[in-house]
Amino acid sequence: MFESLTEKFNSVFRSLSGRGRITEANISDAMGQVRKALLEADVNYHVVKKFCKDVTQAALGAEVIKSLHPGQIMVKIVSDELTKLMGPVDSRIYYVSPGPTVIMLAGLQGGGKTTTAAKLAKYILATGRKPLLVAVDLQRPAAIEQLKVLGEQIGIDVYSEESKNAVKVAQNGVKHAKENGHDVVVLDTAGRLHIDLEMMDEVANVAKAVTPQQIYLVCDAMTGQDAVNSAKEFNERLELDGVILTKLDGDARGGAALSVKAVTGKPIKFVGIGEKLDKLEEFHPDRMASRILGMGDVVTLVEKAQEHFEAEEAIKLQKKMAKGSFGFDDFLKQMQAVKKMGGIKDMLKMMPGMGSQLKDLDLDGAELTQMEAIVHSMTLKERRDPDLIESSRRRRIAAGAGVEVQAVSSLVKTFKRSRDMLKAVSGGGFGGIKGLLSGGLNMGSLSQMMSSGRKIKQRSKRKRVIKRRGKIKKRR
Repeated sequence: MFESLTEKFNSVFRSLSGRGRITEANISDAMGQVRKALLEADVNYHVVKKFCKDVTQAALGAEVIKSLHPGQIMVKIVSDELTKLMGPVDSRIYYVSPGPTVIMLAGLQGGGKTTTAAKLAKYILATGRKPLLVAVDLQRPAAIEQLKVLGEQIGIDVYSEESKNAVKVAQNGVKHAKENGHDVVVLDTAGRLHIDLEMMDEVANVAKAVTPQQIYLVCDAMTGQDAVNSAKEFNERLELDGVILTKLDGDARGGAALSVKAVTGKPIKFVGIGEKLDKLEEFHPDRMASRILGMGDVVTLVEKAQEHFEAEEAIKLQKKMAKGSFGFDDFLKQMQAVKKMGGIKDMLKMMPGMGSQLKDLDLDGAELTQMEAIVHSMTLKERRDPDLIESSRRRRIAAGAGVEVQAVSSLVKTFKRSRDMLKAVSGGGFGGIKGLLSGGLNMGSLSQMMSSGRKIKQRSKRKRVIKRRGKIKKRR
């Protein structure tokens, strides 16, 4: 997400950094480029206009004009203004006592409302509460069955009825929750392909009947300004308490994330960043601003690492890498853990500069099954010492795994590059994986990691160039 916007912002900052000192004219030119980038990202026109005005006013201060590092100060100003635009932070769910707390989800059809209801219920379950999902979407075929399947996957009860009266189903669902010890109710209401009077009347009547403590609008981030327009309509009718943006891991241009708070005045509570039911994150505007500007998101990275990696296992791994005994079994185990965090590419994007440095590294989801087959076709000796795997061994491994020899060669190459990267993380005196798990990585250590990543990529590029030159000489 935001890749195009990030590149354009960075281009603007590079142009300012190369000027030494900047003037009002420089700032005006830069804001022209920023304005164009935001409009191309489908950000609301009025939001863009105000944002550029606020940035310009802040940038015209004496500290920018007189600074020897104007590019850096402009990054800070833009980051602060982006955070204000999307903020403040408010990912809390306000629970009532005695319960149950009723949370109603509304939105257009196709925005991921039913899946989000299950994700939200799973998130609530992890806080020690007992949620109940209530199927109030009586319009879309198979919506009730979908919610039941999702509820079964996460171990959460689903209340449903064979009825066409959404108000009655919602009321009975809340009553069922009270009688069966559920302290939170999540209502999955019906949507339409577009806003219409019948749809708005139905959700308004449900809200009036059960008086939910929280009403969240579920918006598809990939629809850009359409999501913002629907949010405005829903807010006028329902008085929203917050917004949940879905599909932020797709080809979203960022318009909805940057516009919806400014247009509705309601905070973005959560963002969906994948199809799996654990892919719902609390929204932090400062972290999102950092990602948009290509500065990574170290805090979220640390939180994910602490959630999915065991500290003792990480320390053992660090010792193995320091001794040079890191093998394919260890690699496979780490890839499985990284996959739970969202994939290595997503993880690297959270490190400042790392996503662009290693964007050609093929280590995500679909390859893992094939990777496992290849590793399991190796002998114990080959797993422990991958440098033994020359051409004849690669042919035997490929035959055993049912893959092409090229796939084995690619995995061995990927392993060696990853081993170098993991070695850089584990060594170098800056905390490594242990530091990551304790939240101890700082900007200095990340700078070293970025440098290591660049060196690895440069060495790999030099090898490819030398190999290519050799082939050309042979042809001559």
